Amino acid sequence: MLTPKEFDILFFLASNRGEVFTKEQIYYAVWKEGYFLDDSNIMAFIRKIRKKIETNPDAPKYILKVWGIGYKFVE
Repeated sequence: MLTPKEFDILFFLASNRGEVFTKEQIYYAVWKEGYFLDDSNIMAFIRKIRKKIETNPDAPKYILKVWGIGYKFVE
């Protein structure tokens, strides 16, 4: 089961399939305020979501990292 913030992040990414978002953009979309947390916080949320929705979280098929930019959701 997803926590409310995990759900919000997943919903945001899935609602914008194929678009790449920086950690800052994801944070702003979910928390509706400036980016005050370090990069590892968003990465931790993504890791937790992957463990819950991916068959193999170490080889994700849905939430992909775009190196040097951020994350995107793919079908």
